[in-house]
Amino acid sequence: MDSKSEKPLVTAAPPQKSTSPTSPDEIDFLSHLEIYLTKRDGVDKLLKISRYATKIILASSALPESSPLTKRLKSFESSVGLSRKAFRLGKFVQDVNALRASHLDSKEDIALALIAYGGEGLYYFVEQFVWLAKSGLIDGRHARTFGRVSAWAEFVGYAGSICLKFRDLKKLSEDETCLLSSIEVAVSRGNGRVEEESRLRKLKQKILMKKLSIVQDFADGLMAIADLRDGNGFLSAPLVVSSAGLLSAIISTHKNWVSC
Repeated sequence: MDSKSEKPLVTAAPPQKSTSPTSPDEIDFLSHLEIYLTKRDGVDKLLKISRYATKIILASSALPESSPLTKRLKSFESSVGLSRKAFRLGKFVQDVNALRASHLDSKEDIALALIAYGGEGLYYFVEQFVWLAKSGLIDGRHARTFGRVSAWAEFVGYAGSICLKFRDLKKLSEDETCLLSSIEVAVSRGNGRVEEESRLRKLKQKILMKKLSIVQDFADGLMAIADLRDGNGFLSAPLVVSSAGLLSAIISTHKNWVSC
């Protein structure tokens, strides 16, 4: 579960202005990459891309099952999956803090925030024990139980997150409509509209990122359902799930890159 690191507008605290003297557009690629790789989520998403790209190759049957390369890819995929769980140590704290910093206007907002942040927080918390079980510190017999609890928490968290983001998207669309009306009035009066057009570009970018985040939540939710169904059913087929994982990883990588 990775896509809800972008906090819904209805609950987020007012963003702080960046103190960085340069924007991402003003720094060169390697400097931007260095900043990206210093973040836990940046490295995690690159690992996610490599893992699900490998799973797609394996699921497509492009290589013979008995091929030495197939065995190496399976070993690599398993190792990367375990490494990603290590990156989630303590990550549940971000959901606790997000919930504490939430500014909620209605009982419905409170309920959705509890579902979204509570589900994600529980998922990250339990994933720590999944990692400990799979790494051998805890009896491996508990790994399946931890995995089931983790998958249910992940699924519930995505359900709440998707609902919150659709509400955010509706609010952003309303803001866009109001801003377009303001620009039309300014044009009719012959006034300058440079500032409004700049705000409109930023607003359109927010809307695009929100839509991508919703797509990512659906993709990750599909993987959570596959875990709950133990891989049974068409939507839980290895190639479908792997493709959803790769799509989620690419979207998340893009969002993290833009935010650097």
